[in-house]
Amino acid sequence: MMRWWAQLICAASVGCFACPHVARAQESPSSGSIETSCRSVESDVERLKCYDAAAAQQGGDERESVPISQATKPQPSLMGTRWELDEGTQQGLFSIRPHKQNYLLPARYTTDVNNQPSSPTQGTLPQSLGAINTEVKFQFSLKVKALEIKNRLDLWIAYTQLSFFQMYNKSISAPFRENNYEPELMSVIHTDYNLFGLTGRFINVGLVHQSNGRGDPLSRSWNRVYAQFGFERDGFGLLVRPWYRIREDWTEDNNPDITNFLGYGDLVATYQWRRHMFSLLLRSNVNFWNFHGAAQFDWSFPLYHHLRGYVQIFTGYGESLIDYNHYQTTIGAGFLLFDWM
Repeated sequence: MMRWWAQLICAASVGCFACPHVARAQESPSSGSIETSCRSVESDVERLKCYDAAAAQQGGDERESVPISQATKPQPSLMGTRWELDEGTQQGLFSIRPHKQNYLLPARYTTDVNNQPSSPTQGTLPQSLGAINTEVKFQFSLKVKALEIKNRLDLWIAYTQLSFFQMYNKSISAPFRENNYEPELMSVIHTDYNLFGLTGRFINVGLVHQSNGRGDPLSRSWNRVYAQFGFERDGFGLLVRPWYRIREDWTEDNNPDITNFLGYGDLVATYQWRRHMFSLLLRSNVNFWNFHGAAQFDWSFPLYHHLRGYVQIFTGYGESLIDYNHYQTTIGAGFLLFDWM
């Protein structure tokens, strides 16, 4: 009689969260009665077994009674952490975070140096720049969150700088061959939907300017609006970003044919295996009759604490703005602090 009416009261008052414990209290003997019964066993072996069984039963009861609030929460994903999409990943406003990859390649080698850059409106540089095949390449990329609306919409401001440093070229005083400056404004919408087995995590609508800050005839720049879609599944991430170039007047455009070489969007796929990260970037002008594009493969691996080893292989057009219409294959090795994800 005691068991059924106690469970009935429990169900009516607290939704039966405590009911299993009420039932167990009726079914399980007290610790005192267990100790008494075990003490009465004459055989030492059997008495030890009795105490072991009692301890196991009490331990099981304690494990079952752990509150639901103490259950292990799912860990934030790589994409959820980088874009602060998951619970507990938010860092507040105007705190500096990594954006794209941050790395240093002390040794980067190219198969074809672009010593006479050209464009339709600037022509071909008449004299050689005197650059050599081996140089230093590095990139730093940061962003801050400027606005957050109910964990559904975030406004980000980002800045990326990519530099090529002819450090080993003593014949021309080791200059910076090229610097690309890239400020960016992004509106990130949190999403949660399934597409071909991948989870759509966000849609990023952005405005980006990129230039090399040089005067004619070496000046290169362009402005774009884009929509980027972020997907993930387990250790796999996918970023799909189509863009549209904001047109300029032909007489003021230093690179009017840039989309013929850098295309109309890019795709970045990442995969984490243990503590190794692999990524592949692809670009294309989607013109099968006059195809131009690029591919970049990255591999990062642990070295020391947060410092990671980094290998980068690039082939195609547009590794930098000054090389937007120049084809080359490059390989570099060095160190990475922050990856895509």
